Amino acid sequence: MDARTYPAKATPKSLRTRARILDAAMRLFAEVGYHAANNAMIADAAKLTRGAMLYHFATREELVEAAIAHIELERAKLFEQAASQPPAPGVDAAEHAIDAYWSLLHEAPFIAFAELEAAARTDPMLRERLADAQSAFDHAQVGARFGAIAQAGADPRFQTSRDLGRFLLEGLARGAMTYDVPERRERLIEVVKRAVRMLNRKGDIQELWTD
Repeated sequence: MDARTYPAKATPKSLRTRARILDAAMRLFAEVGYHAANNAMIADAAKLTRGAMLYHFATREELVEAAIAHIELERAKLFEQAASQPPAPGVDAAEHAIDAYWSLLHEAPFIAFAELEAAARTDPMLRERLADAQSAFDHAQVGARFGAIAQAGADPRFQTSRDLGRFLLEGLARGAMTYDVPERRERLIEVVKRAVRMLNRKGDIQELWTD
């Protein structure tokens, strides 16, 4: 049977199987990388034969497109969960947002998406299919979701403070430190927090580094 001629029906069983495939793809993209996680490996991780997976995704392109949407949905869910948890009493909202986003960057959906972004640099098909998800996440993250975590306004100054925290944390998460890693990361995150608070003009912080 040609999966392109007879696509998988949207039955509960079919939807569960598709979700299992997409979960496996997301996990493998995060663990072994986009190129290493070929369709055969994904089928095996989902406990399906290659033929059974072809019934749901006839081509690599179809699988990738569905996986991107799945990963983006999972990232959005995690973001919503983080936004629903207010900072503890006495904790600055911006610092809470930085800690929350740093934690999110180590979850499988965020790691998988970062892997796709890295692979897309030299893969035109992936780059094309990733563009809409990147744009949607960028608008959502610097707007409602991250704003809810940081409890900050929407003017350019607050957006810049969120961008500063976001991109520095993403770079730090993807960096390749080789020595004194916990200490160096802790110092950098503390400076990021101070920089964001300075940009938000909160309190009397005037220095990025304290002796």
